[in-house]
Amino acid sequence: MKFAVMGTGPMARTFIDTLKVMPEVELYAVGSRTKEKAEQFKEEYGFEKAYGTYEEMVKDSEVEIVYIATPHSRHYEDMKLCIENHKPVLCEKAFTLNAKEANEIKELANKEKVFVSEAIWPRYMPSGKIIDEVLESGIIGNIRVMTANLSYIINHVKRIVDPELAGGALLDVGIYGLTFADMHNKAEIEKIETTVRMTDTGVDGGETITIFYKDGRMSVLTHGIYSRGDRKGIFYGDKGYMIVENINNPECINVYDTNDKLVKHIDFPKQISGYEYEIEECIRCIKEGRIESYSMPLNESVKMIKMMDSIRNKWNLVYPKEK
Repeated sequence: MKFAVMGTGPMARTFIDTLKVMPEVELYAVGSRTKEKAEQFKEEYGFEKAYGTYEEMVKDSEVEIVYIATPHSRHYEDMKLCIENHKPVLCEKAFTLNAKEANEIKELANKEKVFVSEAIWPRYMPSGKIIDEVLESGIIGNIRVMTANLSYIINHVKRIVDPELAGGALLDVGIYGLTFADMHNKAEIEKIETTVRMTDTGVDGGETITIFYKDGRMSVLTHGIYSRGDRKGIFYGDKGYMIVENINNPECINVYDTNDKLVKHIDFPKQISGYEYEIEECIRCIKEGRIESYSMPLNESVKMIKMMDSIRNKWNLVYPKEK
């Protein structure tokens, strides 16, 4: 399948490195806001075509799917451009700025019958099912609390602290904590409480989010842009606890009893980068004529954006583009 990549930032590079070693994929086109940048990527990675505008790229009849790696603030308009030109889309997280945009993309994709999916990679990985199987085995008993954190030292990155580009911890790393909680606790949410520390530029620099579920459980999440977190997801039960190493690309599971004795260790399957699972699923869905993925249907993307909208509302955080 001929892939076109929209955007030439660090995220695009990791994705392209994965595409390069997948035999079912062809590096066909790259698009940037400047012809020079696109040509640089073409030569560096071996793309067949380079385009200095996104409009030119999506009008190329040879393009079979577009991977969008532009800033959050552009996702809505970039997806809309692809859908209107009947190009299937795999768009980086966060899907859009807000639920209004997400709903409009969902409706447009359904109307035009074009495949669209969000590239939130843990949703596609086999690790998600493995984690659930261990939890459901009852090895740690009745679970009352889950904690997860994801923090990186990224406050020096302009995009991360720029409100015009929908910067902040929530849309960049917070989505992973919320996704981890959503994947592994399907109970109905009772309420969400949150605290935040804003940056000088007016976006969230660090936050805690506590989700209370109607079944009595809690998920306690921490995200930030100033320090390196341990990235662990921990489930606490009355027979022990379970640690998942690296919530946004799980590496292994360690299960302990109530005396802190290791009773089970599971390594996850070896992978190229972790991106291959979403790529493989998108190719399969497009070949099957589907307009949504199995692992991340559009209703799920809308639901997660709505949750982040509600959290931002508590902080009174409105991006300039929304005003």
